[in-house]
Amino acid sequence: MLSLQTVLAIFSMLGLSSFAVFWAKKVKLPHTVFLVVMGIALGVLAKIPFFSFFDQFQLTPELLFFILLPTLIFESAYNMHARKLVEDVKIVFILSVVSLIVSAAIVGILLYAVLALLGFTIPLTVTLLFGALISATDPVAVLALFKEFGAPRRLSLIFEGESLFNDATSVALFFIVLQVVLFGYHGFATIGLGILSFTVMIVGGIGFGAFMGGLFSKLVGLTRENETASITLTIVLAHTTFILSELISSHLFIGSFDVRISSIIATTIASIIMGNYGRAKIHPRAEEFVEKLWGQFAFMANSIIFILIGILFISVPFNDPIIVMTVALTILIVAFARAVSVYPIVGLFNFFGNSEALVPRSWQHLLSWGSLRGALAVTMVLLIPEDLSIAGWPLSSVTPREFILALTVGCIFATLFIKATTIQAIMKKLKLDELTNIEKFERVEASALSSHEVAKRLELYASRGYISHTIAQSLLMESTKAYDRACTSVTELAKATQDNLAPRVSRMYAIGIEKKHLKELYLYNEVNENVYRRINGKLTIQLESIERGKLDPDMSIHTDEKDIFEAVAVWIKKMVKPLTAAEKIQDEFMYYRAQTIISRKVLKTLSSVEFEYASNIFTQEALSHVTELYTTFKTQSEAKMNTTHTAHPEICDVLLNQLALRGVQKIEETVLDDIYEQEFVTPKLYLTLQEEFRK
Repeated sequence: MLSLQTVLAIFSMLGLSSFAVFWAKKVKLPHTVFLVVMGIALGVLAKIPFFSFFDQFQLTPELLFFILLPTLIFESAYNMHARKLVEDVKIVFILSVVSLIVSAAIVGILLYAVLALLGFTIPLTVTLLFGALISATDPVAVLALFKEFGAPRRLSLIFEGESLFNDATSVALFFIVLQVVLFGYHGFATIGLGILSFTVMIVGGIGFGAFMGGLFSKLVGLTRENETASITLTIVLAHTTFILSELISSHLFIGSFDVRISSIIATTIASIIMGNYGRAKIHPRAEEFVEKLWGQFAFMANSIIFILIGILFISVPFNDPIIVMTVALTILIVAFARAVSVYPIVGLFNFFGNSEALVPRSWQHLLSWGSLRGALAVTMVLLIPEDLSIAGWPLSSVTPREFILALTVGCIFATLFIKATTIQAIMKKLKLDELTNIEKFERVEASALSSHEVAKRLELYASRGYISHTIAQSLLMESTKAYDRACTSVTELAKATQDNLAPRVSRMYAIGIEKKHLKELYLYNEVNENVYRRINGKLTIQLESIERGKLDPDMSIHTDEKDIFEAVAVWIKKMVKPLTAAEKIQDEFMYYRAQTIISRKVLKTLSSVEFEYASNIFTQEALSHVTELYTTFKTQSEAKMNTTHTAHPEICDVLLNQLALRGVQKIEETVLDDIYEQEFVTPKLYLTLQEEFRK
């Protein structure tokens, strides 16, 4: 029940977590670790009557499962790049399913054997239940550290993919073992039913998640012009998918078989679809806000979870020597199981895999050591019935649930206070935080561009009297020195490397400009969704190809086998509502027109940096290559646009008239935004005019 004390506890925790961001940096602790420390302190303070309201807000399965967990899943999956995930889908699957099952089995069997040797006969089903829940890694706890310390992007994606999907594997395995604990083991029938249940959970979760992701992507597209509605739909998607999955699992039976689907898998798949396919349907003005909104939601959910884990620590019976000894042994066993589930299995993957997909040994070290535990493990413990009793239970001081809770909290604390605090040192030791050659090149070119722009602005400000000439000259001297150092570094790096870094980085810079202006065209409806997807898909494939070192990517490819959501969507559209002949012609004309515009924007941006400076920043060879290339692109696109117009003048003229009206609307909205910011019109008048302009 929600009370005043509970509400006060929630907002007090959120307020403290905000300050914890700064306090954690001062004491050089990861934010999540500091939150747990804060939770322990609050748990102690809660014993004082004045602070007793902190005890009114506790972790419950409902809070974690239906409110906080979907939030964390959506935020992580929404920002996951599906194309990159497809590239590493094999290793992600192996780590999230095979490695987790291996880890759970090792933990369960080894813990049972060690405790039996010490004279404590804990049922194997109980230790296997613990193995299932403790083997899932927590993406929230470690990915923030990866980002902060500069882990390789592919390693971060593998870890994030594993963490998201092994959550589902862990929960599925946990429920199967829990059924055995509650109702007993009946030989082959139990094993067969368990395998069937596990398969149905995973496959059902994928299917339902795909349905929900596709449905809500369509709904977001229908509400594109109403940013508030489309943003709200992303919130509804995350929690509705999770809750409906649980409702289906509670009420769907085929004969006597209880059909359960994985709510975590369903929410993950739906979120990935929304973040990749559905993202293009969100209005560009709302897209950035959606990312920030969900980042804020994830921060708040994460803060509450780790503070409550700290408070929960106070209630765990660590005063019992037997429990303390068991926890210490369990921590070692879990670490050993993780190592065994990573090194041999990834080693086999590398042996049979291709050279491009190999997982380096240094990455394996971090995958093993960086396996932090968190919210999901606690959630599953709380799903164990409080009144669970087991015949012949050997520990009179604790119940089976309290025993598993103590082991879980102990392992969480070990991973947070030992592993999380040492990840940075390990990354430095393994040299995983070092910049790649292309990142080094991008860094010095970005520095050169920035210094050059600062120098231009200083001269302008001084000429207009915004700053004194004395101060301007002093700052100008510093900027010039920084520019010269950066340009020298560009030249040195270009000579030191033999993999065409200068042309590659210049092309990547140009593609970035294209993407920026393509989004602007989409913002003002100068390209439709079909054209936007085609060009954006082509630019993405080119960018990936250039990043891998291929300087002349195929310019005719718009999608490939990695664009699984696009392929399915195109197939459905062809089946349901294929384009008419006139619509195909309009799309073709709009496509070449957009290509012409963004090519022109690239050339304009490059020419805005005076050639003598640009040739130093990008190297003359690279700049000449990109300039010639985009001049050709512009010429070819203009020619194809004109050819299409000549062949179909009536259809193209109708489109040009529509685009002109949209251009007028763009000007009207820009002017309206400016005069509103200047308080020339009232909020009421602003909304009225905005509606008029959009009609």
